[in-house]
Amino acid sequence: MVASAAAVLAGCSLFGSAFPTNERIDRAPVLPSSDAIVASIGLQKTVHPDFGSGTWEGQRIGIPYDVVGKRAPRSRVRFEYAGESDRVRYPIPRGVQIEGGSDRHALLLDRSRCRLYELFALRREGERWVAGSGATWDLRRPRLRPAGWTSADAAGLPILPLLARYPEVRRGRIRHALRMTVSRSRRAYVHPARHFASSLTDPSLPRMGERLRLKAGVDISGFPRQARVVARAMKRFGLIVADNGSDWFVSGAPHRGWDDDQLRALKALRGSDFEVVDGTR
Repeated sequence: MVASAAAVLAGCSLFGSAFPTNERIDRAPVLPSSDAIVASIGLQKTVHPDFGSGTWEGQRIGIPYDVVGKRAPRSRVRFEYAGESDRVRYPIPRGVQIEGGSDRHALLLDRSRCRLYELFALRREGERWVAGSGATWDLRRPRLRPAGWTSADAAGLPILPLLARYPEVRRGRIRHALRMTVSRSRRAYVHPARHFASSLTDPSLPRMGERLRLKAGVDISGFPRQARVVARAMKRFGLIVADNGSDWFVSGAPHRGWDDDQLRALKALRGSDFEVVDGTR
């Protein structure tokens, strides 16, 4: 795998260029069990860009994030999975953006400290914040979670650095892997994931952290620009299995600059257009 320059947001590098999710995989070897794993996710199922400029049932499509400063109020959070959560004060601003649906992720980038805070199932109960789990990373010295620990995502990985973000596409390049979900995963994880979320042991199922790549021979030259930039990232950096959910759903942040008609072109991609690469270290 080859390191690439890391994306920058609010003056903070989203994990270093050598961080695994920022490494190119277009020359990585194919995993011997690739065909079986892709088939288990769905050969004929299509890619679904789970982000855009619109709304669904009154909620913005995608996983939003907030950039905060040193004046953001710091709050203690009560966690359901406290043993695997970082119990620090979280900079939750007034009007914090929370993902719609059941996952209710909240992603917070503190630009004053270049520190990332992420929360799963965040909600207000009376005078206190409650969440399923929470994790934080020092973006200047990023480290993986302890082995066996979740984060705000099932794989124990950060979410924000794996989202398709409109400013990247506007500049014409995404330089990191993209987050994807599968409906069935294995009771296992592979580097750089740190956690699994399944009781199934079928070896044809993907592990958390599994890296999939759009095959080099898939022609994306006719895609509209926004879809082409995203698809090119799928070839160079791939998709990484980060959570259980709908098959082939690819995550991004909402933004009014997305052209939903252009993004819809990604639905021409099917499971059979992908292969699993060997990310073993």
